[in-house]
Amino acid sequence: MTPAPTRDPGHLTLALPKGRILEDAIALLSQAGLPLTMPEKSRALRHEFPGVTVLELRNQDVPVYVDLGVADAGIVGKDVLIESGRTVYEPVDLRFAGCRLSLIREVGADGDIARVGTKYPRAARAYLNARGIPAEIVKLSGNIELACLTGLADAVVDLVQTGSTLRANNLEEVDVLFHSTARLVVNRAALKTRRERLRPLIERLRELTSQ
Repeated sequence: MTPAPTRDPGHLTLALPKGRILEDAIALLSQAGLPLTMPEKSRALRHEFPGVTVLELRNQDVPVYVDLGVADAGIVGKDVLIESGRTVYEPVDLRFAGCRLSLIREVGADGDIARVGTKYPRAARAYLNARGIPAEIVKLSGNIELACLTGLADAVVDLVQTGSTLRANNLEEVDVLFHSTARLVVNRAALKTRRERLRPLIERLRELTSQ
């Protein structure tokens, strides 16, 4: 494998997720002093700003890029971070993009849970193991609620924001595994090599999110 080129220690590379988090992430980082603006609609996945490179990634890839040092820091949902299993430094809860990961069943369902459908097999397995439930886990990619409605699974583990989709499909939250918000994550080596850029950013984000 070709070694990565040496980067200026004063330059930051940030991994940010596409979609709903990106706009809020750019706005908060700008407020914290980084010279960022919302990228124009294009097929570009890499955006250059003075002293900062932004990599626009799929949510699930952010912890990987930060953990492996391709990005110095990133912003990602706590749900994705837990599911990734990556050992990155998580210094700031940014307090936006709030949701919760929940166990969901059809309203009134009371039978045993033998099979669970989810996008989050790691988190689901940890939850079920802690409760001694030996259910099979089926990893799905979209429309998780359908697994309950079609009989594919006795329950699903999925993100919930308002609960309106559940109510529209006669489903209910049985339990909450954990609450999730967007987090700043930092590569542990970069915390030392880019200390002069990262430490002030972390402190400023802490100030902004504690108000």
